[in-house]
Amino acid sequence: MALTPDSLFALANPIAMLGWALLLLAPRWVLTRRLVLSGALPLVLAVAYGLLIGSHYLGAHASEGGFSSLKEVAALFRDPWALLAGWVHYLCFDLSIGVWETHDAHKRGVPHLLLVPALLLTFLLGPLGLLLYALLRRWYPTPVVAN
Repeated sequence: MALTPDSLFALANPIAMLGWALLLLAPRWVLTRRLVLSGALPLVLAVAYGLLIGSHYLGAHASEGGFSSLKEVAALFRDPWALLAGWVHYLCFDLSIGVWETHDAHKRGVPHLLLVPALLLTFLLGPLGLLLYALLRRWYPTPVVAN
C-alpha cells in the first residue's frame, strides 16, 4: 500500500473511531483503559501528526501558507499532506479531550449516561462537547480526599 494522504487518512480515522467507540460503549473495560484512557491511541495520532507536519515543513510545500491570515491558512491546506496533518491534529486533540472528560467524570462520579452526550458532541463538534461537559461537571464537584 502506497503512503498517500488518502491511504493515511483511511488509517487515521479508524484509529480515532476505535478510541471513541471504546470510550462510549465500554469505558471501564480493560482494553479501553490500556488503549484509550492510558493515552496510547491519542499518542499514536500525535506521532502521526509529528511525522506529517515534519515532512510538510521539510518538503516542497514548506513555504506555502502560514497562520497570519485566513488566506495564508487556506493556502497551507491546499497541500493534501498539510490538510491530512490538520485532520490528524483534530482527531488527536478531540480524542484527548474525550479521554480527559472520561477520567474527570469517573473521578467526580458523573454517571456514564450523562457523560455520553458530551462525548458525542466532543467527537462530532469538538469545542461544543467540551462546553457541554464543562457545564455538566459543575454539578459534580471533585470529591475531597481525606488525609
